[in-house]
Amino acid sequence: MTEVLPPTPSAAGTGSEKLDRRVLSIASVVVLGAIMAMLDITVVNVAINHLIDEFDTTLNTIQWVATGYTLALATVIPLSGWAADRFGTKRIYLTAVFLFMVGSALAGMAWSVESLILFRVLQGLGGGMLMPLGMTILTKAAGPERVGRVMSVIGVPMLLGPIVGPILGGWLVDDVSWRWIFFINVPVGIVTLLLGARILEKDEPRPAEKLDVLGLILLSPGLAALIYGLAQVPAHEGFGHPEVYGPAGVGALLVAGFIWHAGRTSGALIDLKLFRDRSFSVATVTMVLFTVAFFGSMLLMPLYFQQVRGEGALSAGLLLAPQGIGAMVMMPAAGLIVDKFGSARIAQLGIIVIVGSMVLFTQLEGDTSYFAIGTALFVMGLGMGMTMMPIMSAALKTLRQNDVARASTSLNIIQQVAASIGTALLSVILFNETKDRLAPLLANAPAGAAPDMNAKITDLPEPIRTQLANLMSEAYSSTFVWALVLLAVAFVPALFLPRGKGTPPAPEQPHDVLPEGVEPPPILDEPAGDRR
Repeated sequence: MTEVLPPTPSAAGTGSEKLDRRVLSIASVVVLGAIMAMLDITVVNVAINHLIDEFDTTLNTIQWVATGYTLALATVIPLSGWAADRFGTKRIYLTAVFLFMVGSALAGMAWSVESLILFRVLQGLGGGMLMPLGMTILTKAAGPERVGRVMSVIGVPMLLGPIVGPILGGWLVDDVSWRWIFFINVPVGIVTLLLGARILEKDEPRPAEKLDVLGLILLSPGLAALIYGLAQVPAHEGFGHPEVYGPAGVGALLVAGFIWHAGRTSGALIDLKLFRDRSFSVATVTMVLFTVAFFGSMLLMPLYFQQVRGEGALSAGLLLAPQGIGAMVMMPAAGLIVDKFGSARIAQLGIIVIVGSMVLFTQLEGDTSYFAIGTALFVMGLGMGMTMMPIMSAALKTLRQNDVARASTSLNIIQQVAASIGTALLSVILFNETKDRLAPLLANAPAGAAPDMNAKITDLPEPIRTQLANLMSEAYSSTFVWALVLLAVAFVPALFLPRGKGTPPAPEQPHDVLPEGVEPPPILDEPAGDRR
């Protein structure tokens, strides 16, 4: 007779309302890994100009330090779900941390721009798996009834990366050495490996999982090409340049080919049957629209501080800090609310709060009070803490344990693409708004008296500086109107997020190996449809 084993704590959760010591210990390991990956992107962006001088190269070449990392990230993310199922989440997570740490150490010792780009790619191969695997580990450890709180934990580095990164990067580059923007990951990586080896629970791999080779050939280069093309939009001032529509078009075709393939293949890298779950599909649509609008708008404020107000990268990072503080204040409370009452209401309220705070940014001027901007950013951070992680919690809350790894992979892929689309879209809008407002000024300027558009605004003569700042402020205000409209559109699918706590899926019941000749009783699997 088959003995039915009780579900493990990691699979079913402990049943306690609080995050116990075991879950908090696991969360500390995941957050350390996530902080490395998220900070690294923004820290390196601050150092780009310094690296141009260090290696005596051009901007087009040095941009591959950032682009190579992003492309490696996009290439490896699709593998994370399959690898976690095939080899075990703990093993792959520690391998990803090791790759990232080694890549960081080598990048810090780079002797040429070519070697730096190569080592950044190695970093990206590890960094691409850290976030989806971290989400999988935490979701399985806490169980569906506490997924809101664990999502709020992993959301902190996602939000603080764009805020803390420029501050840390500016300090390291100016006062220490550019090499330490990479070396700083080594001690953090060592601590993460030691704690992870000791704390993370060993999970059972599923050796029967075969790699979807055709899906990998379609999806990984497709994502890399699509994100690369979108990343070229700001440099080429629109979508009409071959370096934009060429790779983006090829990437879109490859991704479309993968979707066609996945719909007809069992064991695909991304299981499209996940979208039959109403909670997952509605939350995904909400997340796409929200990410396009919000992450696109996150590009605008740092540029406003630097281009209109003449602030440096470090000062701009400090001025953005209230947004991160607001998110940190709200996230723990939001996670608790999600687990007690569900995701719908707080996510909807969060979008309303962000839209309300963004109204100030649609009225920006060349001398708008920093106190007013900081207050609006703090309120926006509160709204962000009420929105992003509750939406992701709604997506994962009703899935079975076996679906979590590939669902986390799907969400990370969708988020990466949506963020790229948002950044590209608002970059084009900002460029066109700026061009339309500055064209009359440049056209009417006397010969030889037109302002140098490459000069820092604070270096221009006072009359021209004031006029230019006001015109550019108008451009930023108009662009924020578009961001506000996009956020308002995201509120529509948020209205259809499932209300209430949701019904956690029944825990899986593994069976012992049966004697030869004895057949196991049939296991009735729940349908893949709506599991609210």
